[in-house]
Amino acid sequence: MNAIKWNNRFNIGVEVVDKAHQKLFSIVGKLIALNEEEKQQHACREGIKYFKNYTLKHFAEEEAYMKSIDYPGYEIHKKLHDNLCHNTLPALELEMEEQDYSKESVGHFIGICIGWLNEHIMIEDHAITGGYANKWVHQPSEDAIASLQKAVVQSAKNLFRVDARLVSDHYSGEDFCEGSKLCFRLTYKTPEKKKIYVYFIYEERLILASLSEMLGRQIQYADKTVLYTVKVLSQNFIEQMSAHFSEGETAWEKTDVMSFDQVMNAFYKEFPPYSMLFGTGGKGYFAVCIRN
Repeated sequence: MNAIKWNNRFNIGVEVVDKAHQKLFSIVGKLIALNEEEKQQHACREGIKYFKNYTLKHFAEEEAYMKSIDYPGYEIHKKLHDNLCHNTLPALELEMEEQDYSKESVGHFIGICIGWLNEHIMIEDHAITGGYANKWVHQPSEDAIASLQKAVVQSAKNLFRVDARLVSDHYSGEDFCEGSKLCFRLTYKTPEKKKIYVYFIYEERLILASLSEMLGRQIQYADKTVLYTVKVLSQNFIEQMSAHFSEGETAWEKTDVMSFDQVMNAFYKEFPPYSMLFGTGGKGYFAVCIRN
C-alpha cells in the first residue's frame, strides 16, 4: 500500500481542525509502515487503538466548533462521525480480531480509513467553511435504512451464502480493497417512468469464493460467464429487496458492467440516499447503493 502524505489542499482554515487532520494522516502513515513489516500485529493493534481514541477526541472538538458557529449542516455531519465510530471502526476491529490482525485485515482497515478521511475532509469538512457543498443531500429515515440493511443481510445469505455485516450506512466511495472489484449498475423504471439506479460493488475475491462454493469447483478469475452470473444474482438480490422501493412496482430495464471509477463519477454530484458497505467475516466486502 502506498504511503499517504499531508497536502495543504486538506486545510479548511480552522487551526484546531487542520492540526488534528494532519495528526490523523501521520498515524495512518505509521500504520501503513507497520503493516508492511512482518510480525507487527501487537504494534498495529496499539496503533489502531491510538487512531480510534484520537479520532473520537477530534470529532468532539470539530463538533464543538460546528456548534459554536451554528453550522447548518451539523446534524448530518455528526451522523457521518457517528457512523464511523459506531459502525465502521467496530466492524473493522472485529475482522482484525478474528484474523489476529493479519496483513490483509489491517490493510482493509487502513484502506477504508484513508478513503474516508480523504472524502470527509475534502468535502464534508470543507463544507463547514464554505469550500464545498455537502453531498449527502437526501436522507432517508433511520427506520428505512435499518429495514434495508436487514434485507441486504438476508439476501446476501440466500444468494451468496455469506454472513454480511454492516460496515457503513453512509458509504461514500472508499476504496475498500487493494484487489479487483466487480461493479454493476441496475436500472429500474417505476410506473411513473421514474428511474431508479442500484449500484453493486463487489470485492472480486468474494464473488470468486462464493461461486466456487456454489458450483463445487474452483473459479480462478472473473470471465464473461462469471460476470453474467453475477448480473443475474444481482437482479435476484433486488427482487428480494423490492419491498424497499417506496414507489411500488418497478420494472428492470438493464444492467451495466462498470469500472469502479465510473461508479465514483456517478457519485460525483451527490451520494445515493441509500449507500451501504458490508463485510463478510474476512471473505470480502461489497457495497449496495440506491439512487432514486
